[in-house]
Amino acid sequence: MKKVFCVILVISALFAAGCPVYAVSAKAAVVINGDTGDILYSNNADVRLPMASTTKIMTALILLENCADLDGEIVTAKEMVTVEGSSMGLLEGDRVSYRALLYGMMLASGNDAANTVAIAIGGSVEKFVGMMNAKAAELNLKSTHFVTPSGLDAEGHYTTAYELALITREALKNPDFALAAAAKSATLCYGNPPYRRTLTNHNRLLFMYDDVIGVKTGFTKKSGRCLVSAAKKDGKYVIAVTLNDGDDWADHRFLLDAGLGAIEVYDYKQESKTLSIPVIGGEFEAVEGVAGAAGFSITKGQDVKIAVCAPRFLYAPVEENAVVASIEYYGAGRLLYKSNVTVKRVGEKKISKLNLFFEIFKIILGS
Repeated sequence: MKKVFCVILVISALFAAGCPVYAVSAKAAVVINGDTGDILYSNNADVRLPMASTTKIMTALILLENCADLDGEIVTAKEMVTVEGSSMGLLEGDRVSYRALLYGMMLASGNDAANTVAIAIGGSVEKFVGMMNAKAAELNLKSTHFVTPSGLDAEGHYTTAYELALITREALKNPDFALAAAAKSATLCYGNPPYRRTLTNHNRLLFMYDDVIGVKTGFTKKSGRCLVSAAKKDGKYVIAVTLNDGDDWADHRFLLDAGLGAIEVYDYKQESKTLSIPVIGGEFEAVEGVAGAAGFSITKGQDVKIAVCAPRFLYAPVEENAVVASIEYYGAGRLLYKSNVTVKRVGEKKISKLNLFFEIFKIILGS
């Protein structure tokens, strides 16, 4: 009895200190603040592991960044659909849109969809994988490397729980990705000739947890069960990742609850609602810039510092809704959030070069 009481005291003390304990089954796990990227919890989060079909989060992101028309159609070739594992049911000669391929990857976890995307967008699987690795480098990921677009086991195909969370955070910024990741089902039209069929999302969390907004399941014998989830509630946003987790559904419900409980919506108190910026050659001496609301969440108790990034003056004309400055919010020396400052249109007036010089000189001396 004393031993149990002692354990309860230790856990309570850790929660009070802001260091929550999660008893999850995963080989690696992480929870991050979706707004800022701050780590709320990690366990072996930097260990390189295979990630199975959660790979398709990056595949979908590359598709969306390189496809001008999601409703554009392609005709599948044999090399596109000849792939093992989970499938959206593509056959050689099928007509299918890129949007259907996106949903086929995210809902049915179709390896045929991922392979088709790779060849259609990259020209070959190898070239598309090169695009995936280039994107990983662009995101400054040091422990992620792709070999397949589907997530099928391959030597040298790995990521970490933390870096997979960062990939997901980037992907969820895309509205088309977010819609697909959150869809419980989708009715699509493809085939030869195309016909309507309905796909159901493999992500059971969408049916179990009201605040979940996606995102992707994965499994191979080598990787074990992998799961990436995200939730939004009352202005708060978290992303959870588990790799090789035998009890991922229960673990993610716990992790998302704990993550949402560890953060709070930042109360910006209108510190930077307007900026007055001098205007050279305009109808008015200055214009008011209006900053957007600071809509983000922070770790409870986190200290936030504000920096105003604005020019000393503007030249007329200034277009309506032009972005002329920004308000930056920092925590622990790192940029958490950036709010743009926009202005109303400023009329232009004729002014001589000499008078223009004097106006600039006056502003500089007055600063």
